[in-house]
Amino acid sequence: MQKITLAVPDLVSNSYFPAIAAAELGFFAAEGVDARVELIFPNYRAYEALRDGHVELVAGPAHAALPACPQWQGLKLLGALAQGMFWLLVMRADIATTPGDVSVVRGRTIGAAPLVNLALKQLLADSGIDLLRDRVNIVGVSDMMEPGVSFGVAAARALRTGHLDGFWANAMGAENAVCSGAGKIVLDVRRGLGPAIAFHYTMAALTTSDAVIARDAEMVAAALRAVVKTQKALSADPSLAGKVGEKLFPPDEAAVIADIIARDVEFYAPQIAPEAIVGLNAFARNAGLLERPVAYEAMVATRFQTLWTGN
Repeated sequence: MQKITLAVPDLVSNSYFPAIAAAELGFFAAEGVDARVELIFPNYRAYEALRDGHVELVAGPAHAALPACPQWQGLKLLGALAQGMFWLLVMRADIATTPGDVSVVRGRTIGAAPLVNLALKQLLADSGIDLLRDRVNIVGVSDMMEPGVSFGVAAARALRTGHLDGFWANAMGAENAVCSGAGKIVLDVRRGLGPAIAFHYTMAALTTSDAVIARDAEMVAAALRAVVKTQKALSADPSLAGKVGEKLFPPDEAAVIADIIARDVEFYAPQIAPEAIVGLNAFARNAGLLERPVAYEAMVATRFQTLWTGN
């Protein structure tokens, strides 16, 4: 059994769930990989750990690798954990708005995590919102840097206590806010609420380093097979997510994770399309993370593409 460490920047969430579930449901072990999941936040630090050889895999937002590895040097995307940008805009329930109304952010304070906030800023720019002119204040959340804290859960709490007008986070945070009655979902690009161009800003991805591939390509292939099989298993039976939640999540989050995953499985496909890389490059350049576009083959570990079918 090959021992590895899988870094994730948010554990109590749906964002990188197929990789976490692969470990907890035994799919890694079935492929001969003993995967230990380690929470490393903020997201760019997970990629620093990969760059420096402290972990073998990262399950995280693809664009967050760039501060650690400029121009994507030394890293490779193995596959998508889910298709499309996966963050949602949630606003206080008492704010008058309609689904898809980007203008609701004018004059508001919105919570967003490091580097995650860049996606919100670009979405607003692509929607004609100017942060200064429209008085949009994008901030962190006071306890988001504490060990083990999920940003989305912390942001939902800040919304309930009146410290935020809205927040930009994953579906777990959104679910907490909606179920408590404190918030409502306004933007969800994957489901058509928001500018279509934002779909390919980034993706939840499984990433490794060129060094790890050179050292143990068979282990990398085994890990990817495990994640693809997990995606298929969750798609066939989302209730499996509840077993993972019971092991890892606080009671409130454990109670809703299966429902969230049931809604997410339509995006559970490991393929990385050329248009996804074009979109990621364009977003990263606009966000100041990339000097020039990077070729598909320089970003994606194409030697493992045949494993995306799961056959």
